[in-house]
Amino acid sequence: MTTPLQRADVARVARLARLTLTDEELDLFTEQLGNVLEHANDMSALDLEGVEPTAHPFGLINVFRPDVVTPSLDRDEFLREAPDAESGRFAVPRILGEAP
Repeated sequence: MTTPLQRADVARVARLARLTLTDEELDLFTEQLGNVLEHANDMSALDLEGVEPTAHPFGLINVFRPDVVTPSLDRDEFLREAPDAESGRFAVPRILGEAP
């Protein structure tokens, strides 16, 4: 960054975001955001020629199990355990509006 972040810049961004900040918060956020921007500026100075872009610093693999069709639980068995069932479904109290 060529010029350090000013308190007025943070106040303007906060106003645009419709945030109300105290003087203490403005001072704190000016320092914190200035540090973040300074670090980003340091990163832009690195020679990254030949470095492959990545979304994560570690090589990740899919940790999900394969999607395999398996027998599911018996619906009638579960509906027998329900406090109330209707037309092969769990019946729950209506909470919104009227029935369609």
